[in-house]
Amino acid sequence: MHFDIFTLFPGMFQGPFTESILKRAQERGLLSISLHNIRDITTDKHHVVDDYPYGGGAGMVMKPEPIFNSVESIYKGGPIILLTPRGRIFNQQIAHELSQEQRITLLCGHYEGIDERIHKHLVTDEISIGDYILTGGELAAMIVVDAVSRLIPEVLAGESTQEESYTNGLLEYPHYTRPPEFRGWRVPDVLLSGNHEQIARWRRKESLRLTRQRRPDLFTNLDLSGKVDKQLLQELEEEDQKFSN
Repeated sequence: MHFDIFTLFPGMFQGPFTESILKRAQERGLLSISLHNIRDITTDKHHVVDDYPYGGGAGMVMKPEPIFNSVESIYKGGPIILLTPRGRIFNQQIAHELSQEQRITLLCGHYEGIDERIHKHLVTDEISIGDYILTGGELAAMIVVDAVSRLIPEVLAGESTQEESYTNGLLEYPHYTRPPEFRGWRVPDVLLSGNHEQIARWRRKESLRLTRQRRPDLFTNLDLSGKVDKQLLQELEEEDQKFSN
């Protein structure tokens, strides 16, 4: 997969893209990332990329010419995604969708916003990473690249992404490691039992418990019609009643 990222601040990406999993994926040829400074395409002395908004108001607006020219000069296919508060909220499903692409173009907005003609006539998709405001789209672009890249085959070990939070609509179950007891807090006995069937059942139950408690919005959308899930939900209900009495 190849990412083209258009930004006014390419230096912001050096740390996240030159460490850990993303670094190794690039070294192995599974992933490539090109950073493009939008200012480089400008022809005026001061490399101006923004101007005052028509109609007045606070802040500056990114001009259409530099962005159109930058993207069109290298575009070779795939979605052109603008990171913007008006976009669809990024989630694991969208990450999986994008992981099927061979090329992705990410456009990082800045200042008060970008010229509306970029929204309407250049970008093919718009993504938001949440309901809050950042100083620019760079951090959002890093998140999208990280979430999508780890789903590329061979970037991670085959089973690493199969039981993570959101993969099956649930939050992931709790994890424990050595020592078996720390400051009087013991690892659940079932995890030390070696009984893989019981361990799988415990993990499913704890995923249901956590999702119901922490993310009821996710829980209400789950299909829990299976026999085992019904049994686990009944057990959770009984435990809740026991603790409430």
